[in-house]
Amino acid sequence: MQDRETRAAILQLHTKGHGTGWIARALKVSRGTVKRVIRSGTEEVPDMEREEKAEQHETLIRELHTACQGNLVRVYEELSAQGIVLAYSTLTGFCRRRGIGQKPKQRVGRYDFEPGQEMQHDTSPHKVMIGSRMRTVQCASLVLCYSRMMFAQVYPRWTRFWAKVFLTDAIRFFGGAAGRCMLDNSSIIVVRGTGKNAIMATEMVAFAERFGSVFEAHELGDTNRSARVELPFSYIEGNFYPGRHFESVADLNTQLHRWCERANGLPKRTIQAKPIELFPIEQGSLRPLPPYVPEVYALWTRTVDSEGYVVLHTNTYSAPETHIDHEVSVREGRDWVRIFDKKRLLCEHKREEPGQHKRCTLPEHERKARRKAEGKERPALPQEPLLRGSSPALCAMVEALKKRHGGRAKRPLLRLHRMWLDYPQAPLDSALRVALDHGLLDLERVEAIVLRHVAGDFFRLPTNEDDIKEPE
Repeated sequence: MQDRETRAAILQLHTKGHGTGWIARALKVSRGTVKRVIRSGTEEVPDMEREEKAEQHETLIRELHTACQGNLVRVYEELSAQGIVLAYSTLTGFCRRRGIGQKPKQRVGRYDFEPGQEMQHDTSPHKVMIGSRMRTVQCASLVLCYSRMMFAQVYPRWTRFWAKVFLTDAIRFFGGAAGRCMLDNSSIIVVRGTGKNAIMATEMVAFAERFGSVFEAHELGDTNRSARVELPFSYIEGNFYPGRHFESVADLNTQLHRWCERANGLPKRTIQAKPIELFPIEQGSLRPLPPYVPEVYALWTRTVDSEGYVVLHTNTYSAPETHIDHEVSVREGRDWVRIFDKKRLLCEHKREEPGQHKRCTLPEHERKARRKAEGKERPALPQEPLLRGSSPALCAMVEALKKRHGGRAKRPLLRLHRMWLDYPQAPLDSALRVALDHGLLDLERVEAIVLRHVAGDFFRLPTNEDDIKEPE
């Protein structure tokens, strides 16, 4: 079948009086084609009408499509079970042409923004090799919609605290904020609702007001609305991570910061310009930074333990020994941890990554700990050697209690010694083995297990080793 241009040429040459053979030789087509076009008298290409194999089964296919909840594989299996032989590609092509299970495609939209009108923020989980293991991190990105300037960082987890840390760094990077920040509906900034009915967290509303901006969420399913920030994620995954080595999350963010600066200097096909060239135009329309931008921190309440440390995200940070057993306030920033007694700063530590089980001791606290260690060590309880020598189960329980309670293990050890005096050895050892196998160190529950194991006398006869009295 010839195209529209060839058919138009055939009709024009025929109108000028040229014969069929001459037209066929001039256009390099067959005489039959020339005759058919002349008989049709139109340059429009006629539709090819072919009988489809599935056409006679259209009603059954529609019924099965509804019954199988749109699963064409199941429709194909049901047709085969009824003896109707159709290729799977034939079935899918027929459904596509007849609109069975197909949603009509709509024209995509285009959003144009004035300088400083809007910025878009979103996050995406990425799997990255950090150090020697693969980790899942949350990549956060903020893009200015007019100039396409981009800023991105990654975080081990994503909370409102880290959202405020990231947005503060990004707005400082741009030197100002756009009047509106568009979000995805799944953002932790949104408390409930979607689109124009989305309600933002009160603390995040106050945070946005600090920079003269407001948070808004796009309508559910309107992916075009957040296209400015969605595209950079695939760009980061395909261009930034490959071939780079990261020692830590901090090292990754340092390299990503430099990469963003280079990426903003590359031309964008969609805007036919470099973001860094359009940024001066937009920067003048951004809301300027306030005179003072307070540091973002998360507030925690902790009690200083007997060793002079507070625990935060499995890491321990030293505090003055004058505040042992006192309640203190711990402020966690992006790079620091500060310990306060009410409003008085006691000390400041470099923040360690959560989950590292690191022990952080300041030099002034370390010297006091060393002097204390060089002095006379705290004597062990007199009951402890008896417990360790009685049986392997008792020895293991002593070690477990001291590891759990540290300097506060005196009371649990005394109770364990009382149980050793009160109960027969065999049931006690049996119960302790069960407790240790399950990581159970609550002695009240352990004693309940002992009572279930006791089958005879509840009391043991005193021995010469039992003459040691418990301290008052």
